[in-house]
Amino acid sequence: MAVIPPLVAPVLFLGFSGANLLVTFGAAMVVIVLVSLSLRPMAKRMAAVSGLYSYTAKGLGQAPAITVGWSAIFGYGFVAMGSLLAVGTYVLQFLINLGVQLPDSRSFLVLTVVAASCGACVLMVRGIRISSWFTLSVESIAIAVIAVLMVGYFALKAPRASLSSELVWNGDLDSLWLGIVVAVSAFVGFESATTLGGEAHKPFVNVPRAITWTPIVTGVLFVLAAAAQDMALKEASEDITASSTPLSDLIARSSPAFAAVLDLGIAASWFACSIASVNALSRILFCMGREGVAPRMVGRTHPVFQSPSTAIMVVMPVVALVPIAMAVSGATLQQGLAALFTLGAYGYLGAYVLATASLPFFLRRIGEDTYISWILGPATSLAIVAVLGLAAVVSIHAGNLATFVYGGVVLTSILYAAFLRLRSPERLASVGIYDETRELDLFRGEPTR
Repeated sequence: MAVIPPLVAPVLFLGFSGANLLVTFGAAMVVIVLVSLSLRPMAKRMAAVSGLYSYTAKGLGQAPAITVGWSAIFGYGFVAMGSLLAVGTYVLQFLINLGVQLPDSRSFLVLTVVAASCGACVLMVRGIRISSWFTLSVESIAIAVIAVLMVGYFALKAPRASLSSELVWNGDLDSLWLGIVVAVSAFVGFESATTLGGEAHKPFVNVPRAITWTPIVTGVLFVLAAAAQDMALKEASEDITASSTPLSDLIARSSPAFAAVLDLGIAASWFACSIASVNALSRILFCMGREGVAPRMVGRTHPVFQSPSTAIMVVMPVVALVPIAMAVSGATLQQGLAALFTLGAYGYLGAYVLATASLPFFLRRIGEDTYISWILGPATSLAIVAVLGLAAVVSIHAGNLATFVYGGVVLTSILYAAFLRLRSPERLASVGIYDETRELDLFRGEPTR
């Protein structure tokens, strides 16, 4: 709510551009709601450890599932990297607003990222119950803090910009598509609940409920936050709008103490986001390890906590290394998040394309396909392809390499699946075997693994 809207606005090449910003978030919300509606029927019928990867394996087959797995891991990984970079930046901003003088801000930023990575790793290894309750608690408090501060500030300051100015749009479609891809990063991860089907209580009730309501509630919050910040930042000076932490700097002009509270809430929220992203990533990697299409070692669980500890500990150093490198290089938060979240959104949307297309085929296997499923799944998949394609054109023309990087990942996953088909068909045939619905899932609703 406090970070993504200012991040999306420059992507539109128009600064804070009124309805361009609102239309972008509104369109991103529509896309994600369509995805949630496509995933819900599969989540109601299968309690999976690896979410979209296993849904695709049951619907479209093993080779597409590998591409979905790689794509989802790519997406979760880059969002986790961006989250850790945001944690370090906002903890640093918190101290600045408190008046603390730091001799070397880069070193402090690196140390904060390392500490956050270690703390997240410990929580995740201890098990999903602890890490998920921590995530829920931190996010709830952070959202409450941010909402109260934003409402209070904007109510007291009463920006002179009228609401009607937010509804004016200049009709520029070219930059809209890339803006939607970045705005999608505000929603992505809602489907991570599907990776907890094997550990959740009553997974056939709670997982579908989570993936249905999360994008709706967050979508409303983001549209309101985007409108409020757009009105306020139109009135702000150029040094604030160009800042990596514009909302914090804006509030700091009136009250550094309130801004410090906001910074702490934002940092806590991004810390929770990093945990949620790596939790989902590690479970997909764990399942692929169990099935033999990833190194077997990542398919091991902790002897006491029964968490996918090896996958977590393999992934976490890689996730931490990128934001550390960015901090050392002196990249700003806005530059880092724009790059990381664009790549992450490509990964998520690529996984959504195949997962949503799987819906009618998944249901047909169990004799439950309907006319609606044959319309909803392909239509959602085509809508995402259209957004990605148009965004790729804009991105390439702008000299952005994100499309080529993600394209390389997809191509490599396809070649890997082809290699398995030729040289190790038994390993490819094992994709989708680990996640199977059991009677225990249906009648007790208790964790099965």
